[in-house]
Amino acid sequence: MASFLISLSALERNARILAEVAQASGAHMLLALKAFSTTSCFDTLRPYAAGCCASGLYEARLAARHMGGHVAVYSPAYRPAELAELLNLAHHIDFNSLSQWQYYKEQCLSHPRVLSGELQLGLRINPCYSTGHTALYDPCVPGSRLGIPAAQLAGADLSGITGLHFHTLCEQGAQELIDTFRAFEKDFGALLASPQIRYLNMGGGHWITKPDYDRAALVALVQEVREAYGVEVYLEPGEAWCVHTGVLRAQVLDVFESLGYRHAILDVSASAHMPDVLEMPYRPDVYAVRPAAEGAEGTPAVQLPGESYAPAGEPAELPHTYRLGAPTCLAGDVIGDFSFSAPLKVGDVILLDDMTHYTIVKTTHFNGVPHPAVQLLQPDGQISTVCRLDYADFERRLG
Repeated sequence: MASFLISLSALERNARILAEVAQASGAHMLLALKAFSTTSCFDTLRPYAAGCCASGLYEARLAARHMGGHVAVYSPAYRPAELAELLNLAHHIDFNSLSQWQYYKEQCLSHPRVLSGELQLGLRINPCYSTGHTALYDPCVPGSRLGIPAAQLAGADLSGITGLHFHTLCEQGAQELIDTFRAFEKDFGALLASPQIRYLNMGGGHWITKPDYDRAALVALVQEVREAYGVEVYLEPGEAWCVHTGVLRAQVLDVFESLGYRHAILDVSASAHMPDVLEMPYRPDVYAVRPAAEGAEGTPAVQLPGESYAPAGEPAELPHTYRLGAPTCLAGDVIGDFSFSAPLKVGDVILLDDMTHYTIVKTTHFNGVPHPAVQLLQPDGQISTVCRLDYADFERRLG
């Protein structure tokens, strides 16, 4: 059966890097739960994280219950009952619009945790400066609903607001953050410098743990902001905590030819189990799992004793090309076209690399396809299964 397999040692490797950046820069490094919320891994991450950022009440509850530390919350809009509970468990609540802020202002400013300074309130800003390449993931595209542009703040009553928040990046480096901050500073620098502002949240999308990420530049920027404006700086990466820490192990269910293509149907679905493959879109790294004696040279994120990994190539690059597809009725539920050094056969294990972030949190039971198990590779080499959903889970969530 298919499974997400996460290496706790790899998670800790990333967490150590992030903690080192936090220590050197003075930033508070939060885990973005929208990217990764597997609570069975939180014991590994907790010593290195300042807390979590949440996209609403459920994630905030998860953070408070399982991670502890600082809980920063941002949502495009809050329901009244949600906001009432968030006032009792969050440490930062950021509002997406002036209308939401005005709607909840009196309730917030009269709350004991706000009056004591335990809870601070902020606004999400839209610097209207795009650095991304995919509109679906760019909060600064024309017509974006995310964040407040500078023109809307002119003359606005911001009494009670003590923080600013921007989030514009997606899988990007330090230079994109620097460029974004300069654009933000141009329009919002005077507000940031005002005595009422106590924190700046620079959001997520930072690939801090990638080998080529310029961590020294990030440290310098954070230090500059803290010294120039006297604010606390928060970063909330998600992917950086868990990039290259896990794989999705799949099995070949069928192999056949049709309409000029050789198809290999796997027991996983791009739509249901790794939707960013279709939404981004992107092409995952794929390996055929072979006996260790074959000596294949692939190096996926998680490797097991007794196995070797033969990297798949571009179509026709290697002798045997297949279209990897899902066992669903969605015609476009295709992972992609890949070539292999040896023919695929029913029962072969295919490994899809780097499938921890934005996969498990996005999975569905579409078409009734069984959900992959969630497994952890312990530092001692043992594998533990922490989640195995079944038919009852499928039926229960459909009402």
